Amino acid sequence: MPDKETYQFQAEARQLLDLMIHSVYSNRDIFLRELVSNASDALDKLRFEALTDENLAPLAEDLHIIIETDPGAGTLTISDNGIGMNRSELVDFIGTIARSGTKEYVRVLRERGEGSFPEELIGQFGIGFYSSFMVAERVSLVTRRADEGTAWKWESPGDGTYTLEEVSREGQGTTITLFLKKINGDETSRDYSDPSVVREIIRRYSDFVAWPIRMKSADGSLENLNSMKAIWTRPEGEVSEEEYEEFYRHISHDWNKPARRIFFKAEGGMEFRALLFIPSKAPLGIFIRDVFRGIQLYIRRVFIMDDCRELIPEYLRFLKGLVDSEDLPLNISREMLQQSPQVETIRKSVARKVLDSLSGMLKEDRETYHSFWKEYGKVLKEGIFSDSRNRDRILEISLFDTTGTDGPVTLDEYLARMPEGQDSIYYVTAPSLTVGRNAPHLESFTERGHEVLVLSDPVDEIWSPVVLEYKGKKFSSVSKGAVQPPSKGGPEADVKVAPPEDLESLLKDLGDVLSDDVKDVRVSERLRTSPSCLVGEAFDLTPQMEAFLRAAGQDVPKVKRSLEINPSHPLVEKLEKIHQEDPSDPRVSRFARVLYGLAALSEGGSLVDPAAFSREVAELLAEPL
Repeated sequence: MPDKETYQFQAEARQLLDLMIHSVYSNRDIFLRELVSNASDALDKLRFEALTDENLAPLAEDLHIIIETDPGAGTLTISDNGIGMNRSELVDFIGTIARSGTKEYVRVLRERGEGSFPEELIGQFGIGFYSSFMVAERVSLVTRRADEGTAWKWESPGDGTYTLEEVSREGQGTTITLFLKKINGDETSRDYSDPSVVREIIRRYSDFVAWPIRMKSADGSLENLNSMKAIWTRPEGEVSEEEYEEFYRHISHDWNKPARRIFFKAEGGMEFRALLFIPSKAPLGIFIRDVFRGIQLYIRRVFIMDDCRELIPEYLRFLKGLVDSEDLPLNISREMLQQSPQVETIRKSVARKVLDSLSGMLKEDRETYHSFWKEYGKVLKEGIFSDSRNRDRILEISLFDTTGTDGPVTLDEYLARMPEGQDSIYYVTAPSLTVGRNAPHLESFTERGHEVLVLSDPVDEIWSPVVLEYKGKKFSSVSKGAVQPPSKGGPEADVKVAPPEDLESLLKDLGDVLSDDVKDVRVSERLRTSPSCLVGEAFDLTPQMEAFLRAAGQDVPKVKRSLEINPSHPLVEKLEKIHQEDPSDPRVSRFARVLYGLAALSEGGSLVDPAAFSREVAELLAEPL
């Protein structure tokens, strides 16, 4: 066999190990439930691979986890006969800590400073194995993959180094041995080599694990520690909130309480149970398409796969939990899942139940729903354009910022307070809420008392063009076309708009100067205090959508929009006077470019040459107005 090789952890990994070893966590017991959870995952993976690989089938007949304590030696050993790891997997998943999330984890720990750290930080960043170093001065791991004959030993004293060597092991699986730290009179520490301590932790946190967890005594006898009851098969009234929360932690590795639990059973043509949770905080990679999702598939209480994306629509990817089907075949493959009408039925049912539950949350607890929306609103709104079947239901539970001051509202609330005569749902898209609320396009709407939805999420640029109406009221963008709010009877009479014929020559000359950037220049009926704004046609791409498509590598031609000017603004009045005196005055061109630049900036856009714009503005300011 090759000699033992020593490796160095990466810099962040060494920092993390140091923090683990020297920090005081509020609950050290979590290391054991993390190791048991990892062992359970390994058993699940072997059970699944054995369904399609007949060579592995005999290895999956007696899957279990064994825990052994040795108070004399001060060790705790956790073994499983699951899928195991080969050398490359061992290095990838054990030898390398500095994977996604670790840098953020270290930052959070350092910001907290001295004191006690909550256990939710462990699960939040997916580094549960390394919590072993909170209680162990040395960790040894021996593993052998089910389809290979070579076993490997990984060992680390937590000093920033680890060793790898080839060893022998009978059978597949993984054995982790913790060489426990001495308690030395620390009253906050527990003796994890004490069988009674281990029993208590397992029964508290891992009673529902689907595989037998057995404790091996000194004489070799085995004692079952968990009941292995599938929590989703028990009536809801018989399961405590604490049990549900522990199950959620087990499947999600998130130690925060879930925001909501959704449990239902479908019977009749298609029988299945679903136990789903909405995490209270969105994961770091929720907008990364290939990141692991959290829905597991069971068939007749047999684990088939985790990350089963076919069971939920993409816009509900924040869900954690499982679906247990009575009707799907045990040997179902990923390809079969994608084509199965039964899976499509489950998918539709899950989506309907989740949307019903969210609707209930909105009605019962608006504050909690606001927190949910802050975390997942951008994700849920993807369903407005991707799920036409449930579009209206998603719109009903969506919250929208407006030009009002009382926080986000539903569309039904918006409709209920529309003034008489308004027949459209007015909205403006913008790169941010502040930019949207201050957009010049809103001025006539605000003056006449009409509330406008401010759509500032990137996803709003995608769904807003395809949704034409809601409950009989059409959607109208205030920055497109000739949208004009109905008059309330008073303000309209006070609005002074110069007759277009008085400005025809000026408008034409401005259009000639800006021909590379705008379609035309015209007098605005929507501006009140701003000098200019840019307006697109009904089906034009917005500047934000143009930028989004270009960032995605699309070759998008530049969309020319119309420049609208406010003839009653002092800047435009000055321009008109200069033009009347001498249309060829170079200041006319300067004013044209400034009006265009101001319009682009006011909607959160950018300029091709901001330095040139700054010079134009400076030159105008230098002149007495």
